[in-house]
Amino acid sequence: MITDNSTPPTTALAARQLLRAHRYGALSTLSKKFDGHPFGSITPYLVDHDGSLLILISALAEHTKNIQHDPRVSLITHNQEDPHIQTQGRLTVVGTASLDPERAAIGKRYLRYFPEAHTYYDMPDFQFYRIVPLALRYIGGFGDIHWIKADRYHVPANTLAAEEDALLGQLNAGRPPGQGMLIGIDCDGYDLRLDGRTIRHDFLTPVPDGSQALALLKS
Repeated sequence: MITDNSTPPTTALAARQLLRAHRYGALSTLSKKFDGHPFGSITPYLVDHDGSLLILISALAEHTKNIQHDPRVSLITHNQEDPHIQTQGRLTVVGTASLDPERAAIGKRYLRYFPEAHTYYDMPDFQFYRIVPLALRYIGGFGDIHWIKADRYHVPANTLAAEEDALLGQLNAGRPPGQGMLIGIDCDGYDLRLDGRTIRHDFLTPVPDGSQALALLKS
């Protein structure tokens, strides 16, 4: 039983922001070969607009075989800018993974974040799997430790998924190269690609639509 009645909404937001700010984590699956023993691997991930995680993995990979046998997974990520491993923010997502058939639609956004993935994205054995969170273990720092149930982590209603492409086109048009390029906008913030790095900028509170996101970005 997960009890998180004392978890404030700001903690769920902080958990989403930490998850969105980073690009890889340690994925744990249940080994088919070794009768359910935990099997860990490093994988890039992208947080979708709805808060679920997208991973691009090969059918030949051990973790993919494990997921196909048992979809229960967890993924842990951490503040990769902070060298103090014991006191930094970190987050474990406990959920289920399944093949997502919308490969082309997902790929368009995924490849903005991971342009180096073009090579293996074109290989037919690589497919997208979506991890839907059931619960999250969030550690914001020393003593700041919470279980967060999926309904509290749930992204508030917004229209950014439908509006993102148009917003990016508008904001990147005529943008000087030295200022980087916007690659993603969601209700919690936006991502900028600059000098080969992805830089995350959070909104103070979630935004419901493109017009409010645009106002914040132009302010």
